[in-house]
Amino acid sequence: MTTETDGEIELEYELDDKPPWLKSLLLGIQHVAVMIVPATAVAYIVAGAVGLSAADTAYIVQMVLLFSGLATVVQAYTVGPVGARLPIVMGTSFTFVGAATSIGASAGLGAVFGAILVAGFVVEGLIGWQFERIKPFFPPLVTGLVVVIIGLYLIPVAIDYSAGGVGASDYGAMHNVGLAALVLFVSVVLNLFTSGVTRLLSTLVGITVGYAAAVAFGLVNFAPVAEASWFAVPRPGAFGFAFEPVPIVTFAFLFLVSAMETVGDMSSVTAAAGRTPTDEEFRGGLFTDGLLSSVGAAFGAFPVTSFSQNAGIVNFTGVMSRHVVGVAGVILALLGFSPKVGAAVTTIPSAVFGGAVLLMAGMVAASGVRLVFLHTDLDRRNMVIVGVSLGLGLGVATRPEALQGLPSAARTFFGEPVIMTALTALVLNTLTPGEQSPLFDAAPDETPADSPTVAASSED
Repeated sequence: MTTETDGEIELEYELDDKPPWLKSLLLGIQHVAVMIVPATAVAYIVAGAVGLSAADTAYIVQMVLLFSGLATVVQAYTVGPVGARLPIVMGTSFTFVGAATSIGASAGLGAVFGAILVAGFVVEGLIGWQFERIKPFFPPLVTGLVVVIIGLYLIPVAIDYSAGGVGASDYGAMHNVGLAALVLFVSVVLNLFTSGVTRLLSTLVGITVGYAAAVAFGLVNFAPVAEASWFAVPRPGAFGFAFEPVPIVTFAFLFLVSAMETVGDMSSVTAAAGRTPTDEEFRGGLFTDGLLSSVGAAFGAFPVTSFSQNAGIVNFTGVMSRHVVGVAGVILALLGFSPKVGAAVTTIPSAVFGGAVLLMAGMVAASGVRLVFLHTDLDRRNMVIVGVSLGLGLGVATRPEALQGLPSAARTFFGEPVIMTALTALVLNTLTPGEQSPLFDAAPDETPADSPTVAASSED
């Protein structure tokens, strides 16, 4: 993968810059505000589906916040080979909701956490360990398309949130659409027509204004805050463990999706600096995905992975500082120790969050488009790859029922838009002659070291 530095956006703070503490705190809170609702929503959805008590549900939410924070800090600062030293915010992805719900309801949460513990470490650990070998198969054309599809398939989710949330009795009500529009309007206006700290915190200000409006109209329920305790301690094996083949294989597929998403999100973040991630960054980021997911499962947390909307914030604000994201990670971890504080944050209405996610999803897709345009010649070959990959990815995203005749495992695998887009782009790019194919038209410095052509080319 190229590491060219042309085409970067104007950065307010670069990777290793340290903004003043107050500004870092506010920028970190902005990252937390954008991701905390979907991260905790996964826990609420699964807990409701398997019939957990309010206390057990609150505990899972607590663990999701705690391990999201720990994984975010590790991504920013690293622990040995684990971590990318990039501004990657981690959280629980909706990728795992379907499997966790169905397996949890039929086989119990012990089977879910047992499968996560095994699959996270094995699948993403192996991919990260061997990423240097498989890197040529993921040029900017492939990773850029993964970034694009991540952004595009998040847009319907953002619209659902903007309408009040799927299944809500007031779905599509005027007050929900109005709140989402208010957040979107304030965020865009501040970003485009102001400067300094106001522009940098435009998304946070938009969410704050939307939340204040929701409170004023009586749309916020503070009951969960009163019911939550102030402090709770993590408990290893809180729901037990069961190691069953089908759940393990299912989650192995989903961790492959998670790895694809992480590769795409990391590419989206570094695209702000006009480059793609290095081997070390990819390897450390994938290690974090797998290892922290496995460790979290031991305490009752669902898998953690990179959050695309936060990659969008980096591109939207021009703040690439990993120290800002480190602050966000500490905040998340602290929330994980205090269910009451976490409950207060999750009172943000879905519609308020939807306005912010809609903006971030669009920015993620746009950063993927830029990644493709910067490093790819859009000739006939590459246009076909782009068209087929996005067509199939959006196809299964918008019409998942089209695959209902497939076996369950195949339906789970091919029904994921990221997998469908990534595999299509991977196969077509690999097997079709072209400069980004690892099998054809290799650059001279990619020729095996023991080949006589290396010496010849180095003498020219």
